[in-house]
Amino acid sequence: MENLKDIKEFNIDSFEDFRGEIYTTYEKKNFDLDFDHDKIAVRSKNCLVGIHGDYKTHKLITCLYGKVFVVIVDNRKESEDYNKHKTFILSGSNKKQLLIPPGMGNSFLVLSDTCVYNYKLSYKGSYIDCDEQFTLKWDDPKYNIFWPIKNPILSERDACA
Repeated sequence: MENLKDIKEFNIDSFEDFRGEIYTTYEKKNFDLDFDHDKIAVRSKNCLVGIHGDYKTHKLITCLYGKVFVVIVDNRKESEDYNKHKTFILSGSNKKQLLIPPGMGNSFLVLSDTCVYNYKLSYKGSYIDCDEQFTLKWDDPKYNIFWPIKNPILSERDACA
């Protein structure tokens, strides 16, 4: 596993009492970015969302509920970390967040029965949707990623990458 220095990791503080828990996932003062919109993915166990990205979007990712195995691959040809990857566990209980710069692809595998995964996106201009994003093959041997699953549930896009 590599140390991709351009990924920023945050630990979220929370308050718990007899009623439950409350925490803040975003405060503008902590970021030098203007975020444009959020996306929420709700997925089931063994679903693997493949390695996707683009070259203009910053992504702040959080697993709000459940547990996921996250893989980030540096796809910036000019980077000293090109084609290197790093893995993380994000969960509703560990409350970790990752800020991923443009040019890095991110992927996640659902380890719990269900997960709720949040992407907060910052970009200039219009949103780059899946038809303009890069997709890297999740099990390409050149990345040497250890996935804790052999036969994940994949979309057509990720199965054919």
